[in-house]
Amino acid sequence: MTHHVSAMLEAYPKDLGGVDKGKLAACIQACFQCAQTCTACADACLSEDMVAELTKCIRTNLDCADLCEATGRVLSRHTGYDANITLDAIKACQMACKACADECEQHASMHEHCRICAEACRRCEAACAELVASLG
Repeated sequence: MTHHVSAMLEAYPKDLGGVDKGKLAACIQACFQCAQTCTACADACLSEDMVAELTKCIRTNLDCADLCEATGRVLSRHTGYDANITLDAIKACQMACKACADECEQHASMHEHCRICAEACRRCEAACAELVASLG
């Protein structure tokens, strides 16, 4: 996927300004990967026998998935770019990823899907932080 994300950024016909294309591509990829992983984790949680104990985890997974998906899409569009909206979207995604990773880590010793999800959330949280830092 990284290749396609990078290729689309390179193919964009206008100047992207001073944005670090590598960090932007990494963040877009991390957002979509995290969205998929969180969706799968929520589904796996629903299949657990102790599903009632995973209610908060499921909700956090789904919120994170939605915010990651939306952020990946916002970051994929450049025409008519609004820096404030984009920056707020990245920060919201970063916060959702942190919250989801924190929640999933509480269940990681019992549920492998939560461990995997926490790792994906931490990667996305870091990618968002790196992109925000590079934007100044």
